[in-house]
Amino acid sequence: MAKKAPHEIHGGTQMEKLVSLCKRRGFIFPSSEIYGGLNGAWDYGPLGVELKRNVKEAWWRAMVTERDNVFGLDASILMNPQVWVASGHVEEFTDPLVDCKKCKHRFKADNLEGDRCPDCGGELTDARRFNLMFKTYVGPVEEDASVVYLRPETAQGIFVNFDNVLNTARAKLPFGIAQIGKAFRNEINPRNYTFRSREFEQMELEFFVTPGEDQKWYEYWRDQRYSWYLELGMRKENLRLREHEKDELAHYAKWCVDVEYNFPFGWSELEGVADRTDFDLSCHIKHSGKRLDYFDEARKERFVPYVIEPSAGVDRSTLAFLVDAYAEEEERTVLRLHPRLAPIKVGVFPLLRKEGQPERALEIRDRLKRHFAVTYDHAGAIGRRYRRQDEIGTPFCVTVDHQTADDNTVTLRERDSMEQSRVPVDSLVSLLREKIYGE
Repeated sequence: MAKKAPHEIHGGTQMEKLVSLCKRRGFIFPSSEIYGGLNGAWDYGPLGVELKRNVKEAWWRAMVTERDNVFGLDASILMNPQVWVASGHVEEFTDPLVDCKKCKHRFKADNLEGDRCPDCGGELTDARRFNLMFKTYVGPVEEDASVVYLRPETAQGIFVNFDNVLNTARAKLPFGIAQIGKAFRNEINPRNYTFRSREFEQMELEFFVTPGEDQKWYEYWRDQRYSWYLELGMRKENLRLREHEKDELAHYAKWCVDVEYNFPFGWSELEGVADRTDFDLSCHIKHSGKRLDYFDEARKERFVPYVIEPSAGVDRSTLAFLVDAYAEEEERTVLRLHPRLAPIKVGVFPLLRKEGQPERALEIRDRLKRHFAVTYDHAGAIGRRYRRQDEIGTPFCVTVDHQTADDNTVTLRERDSMEQSRVPVDSLVSLLREKIYGE
């Protein structure tokens, strides 16, 4: 497919255009919009849910399906509250919160410059610690004994299942446990569209290794995760790796690097890759009294493994792929999404609404939809139909015309180059599979 045009989103105006497209075409809606919405919450529409699902499937394939030593997990969102005591979240998972005495708006203190409100210029209160975990209650009585938390990360569900997976999968070091799932953080100030919200999805791998081999695996996963975004079409100039300085490392981290994307609002984190040492397993061993160590048969010794954690945001990645794909050209607006990520892979059209063309186009649609996400459209001029598909990122369009009845060929049009070619109907599936998936 043709090389992408230069990055087109440089500021607020273009970002507003992307947000408008996402609402108009059914990618992303404000949550509970008919009631005025809810700050920090978003709904994915018919196209958005397909794009997001494709991002997750691409991650799962790269991290689990194509590997022999990574195993999947889907842990419960609600867990015994002692999990969060052991992990340190009950005491440590906080942000500094300040209030404006004049307009009553709230802010994270570490995001502010100066001691006056950025909204009205009013005086701010002293900072106080605010725990980001959502509390709820188990059972009919709301009391301290029934408090549980909505998980703020998926990682702890992996750590508490370490021994279960180790034994049932008969795993040997090094091995990983992967999970995709919802997490919840009571963010003080959700912002930047879907980039920072209170309900979000994570794609996390905890990769367990022998102590002393952690640097090798840290560097391996750093490079793997950076390359994953490039392989799915993200432009290199908009992606970078940023190593954490010692004074910004989390208390559990030996090393950490962020994969950052150059959003219209600046360079921001898509994913972190951290060496968490044996911190988490050791904490759960101490608090639970259970054995979560590993017996090395070759060395005839037990030890607590170190863990390398690549942790990516599904919503942030999805937003970055949208931003990177958005372009405005003289004649059209186009989302140059990688074909594997595109919500709809193929649009099928009859050139005319007569001469049996709609019937033949529907037959082709039905044949293709057993293999790809396909849409059918017969409304309006063919050029207008192409533009509609360009705007939602559909990489290929198939058009049935006068010649189809004569030689059983159709016109195949490619989104990025807008080039058209004649293709036999019987070759469509294999040709499209090669173009989309490289198979």
